[in-house]
Amino acid sequence: MRIVIVLFFLMGSLCSFCLAQEALENKVYEENIQTVQLYRSGGNKASQMNAPIISLGGGQLVLEFDDLAFEPDRYAATLIHCDADWTPSGLKSADYLQRYNEFNITEYDYSINTRIPYVHFTFPVPQVTKSGNYILKVYRGRNEDEVIITRRFMVYQDQAKVGVQLLPPTMIEDRMSGQQIDILVNYGARELKNPLENVQVVVRQNQRWDNAKVGEKPSFIRQDKSQLEYRFFAGENIFDAGNEFRFIDLRYVRTTGRNIASIEMKDDVVYASAALNEPRSTASYFEYLDLNGQYIVENLERGNPKLESEYVLVTFSADMGEVVGEPYLFGALTNWGRSPQAKMTKNESGGQYRASVLLKQGWYDYQIAVKKEGEWNTSLVEGSHFQTENEYDVLVYYRDFGSRYDELIGYTSINANKRRF
Repeated sequence: MRIVIVLFFLMGSLCSFCLAQEALENKVYEENIQTVQLYRSGGNKASQMNAPIISLGGGQLVLEFDDLAFEPDRYAATLIHCDADWTPSGLKSADYLQRYNEFNITEYDYSINTRIPYVHFTFPVPQVTKSGNYILKVYRGRNEDEVIITRRFMVYQDQAKVGVQLLPPTMIEDRMSGQQIDILVNYGARELKNPLENVQVVVRQNQRWDNAKVGEKPSFIRQDKSQLEYRFFAGENIFDAGNEFRFIDLRYVRTTGRNIASIEMKDDVVYASAALNEPRSTASYFEYLDLNGQYIVENLERGNPKLESEYVLVTFSADMGEVVGEPYLFGALTNWGRSPQAKMTKNESGGQYRASVLLKQGWYDYQIAVKKEGEWNTSLVEGSHFQTENEYDVLVYYRDFGSRYDELIGYTSINANKRRF
């Protein structure tokens, strides 16, 4: 028997179609699978916020997730090597793994005295022998068509040194709302053939893929110094700076944490309402610490946060008047707007937009984004300020002549106005 708050019924053929279209993205395919985290193992609680990026042979990632069930199901995992565009590469699994590419997920624990029972699974991701992009695919039993999770991660080989500068935008109209990223790639440790065509640099903000900068050619190539420069003057390397993330403190269920308006404990579930959200698009910038859209699982009332934390059905409300487009809860808590619960609907009686999301106890960042013509816009509700603290990942890919895959030869991350929770 499975315990489910919201049911989404899909025909098997439709699931297969969705998988074929979206298997190489971050996605959870079943509503009973919750709190999926992929991060570097061996760290403290802050490591939950870090991007799943490791150096080749220099660490291990761990996958954790909950199955809202009384008894454990049988799950297995496989790894898929991908090119820079997240399509499967030309490598076979024997090219990047030293063992058969099917791994049973056997490490699990039962939740302890929680209203919604769940089974907590832990899976150390096997180490690989090639750099690049990877998809971790988890499926039921031995049926790879019954996918429950797909997660992206990256493995880099430190062959190109990456320097990054955060500068005021060169475009005057973006000075107050944007952040410009200039990049210098030094490839003296690795011979690169035709870097203008064979090197691709990807820049992403706060672990988002929807607004990543991809495909820009270097503005200067200094072959005498083995350097590629990415310095542009027409806005190609400018990001919307956005605003600091809103947050809720869900580390308590016996009292209300910060930005929690009310909490109610029933015999079978815990309900909570977040404080009312209002637009910030015209408000002045206000500095405070955030998680850059991520979340951490934490419980300040009981011992083991992974097994003793309650699941809480949290209702978010926003008083925004009429919105041109579709508002969504935006952040890692909704897979950046992609989970079915992320869309906010208008309550006709009160005129507020609302969404309810099932969350495990912890600290959660979020914003409200408006989706128009397939693109996300946070500045319409949240505003955008050049002072905002953001984290940027810079990934450098290279396709050698005759190679069957894109190597990830360089990586760095940088914070604008670094201040972290």
